[in-house]
Amino acid sequence: MGSKLYVGNLSFNTTEAELKDLFSGAGTVTEASLMIDRETGNSRGFAFVTMGSDAEANEAISQFSGKSVGGRNLTVNEARPREEGGGGGRKFGGGGGGGRDGGRRY
Repeated sequence: MGSKLYVGNLSFNTTEAELKDLFSGAGTVTEASLMIDRETGNSRGFAFVTMGSDAEANEAISQFSGKSVGGRNLTVNEARPREEGGGGGRKFGGGGGGGRDGGRRY
């Protein structure tokens, strides 16, 4: 078990300070990072909270998973390591497959 937690289904109005304050009820919060959309500057609705120990992280999961905060039921669990390679989106690219037959194979 790690001490870094994924916190999902956050209200888009939640701040990092509010997260720290909330999770401090379960122990020492060493970091709270709200994920922000690069293009809009708005919250993406999830964050990562690092607790002082594994025991505090377990306590936070049991206290806050499913708890209603800001009208939304939180999802709280152990953060998984970031996967390598991830494929970025296709912001400026298009799919392939063109041609006169619309990409159909006969």
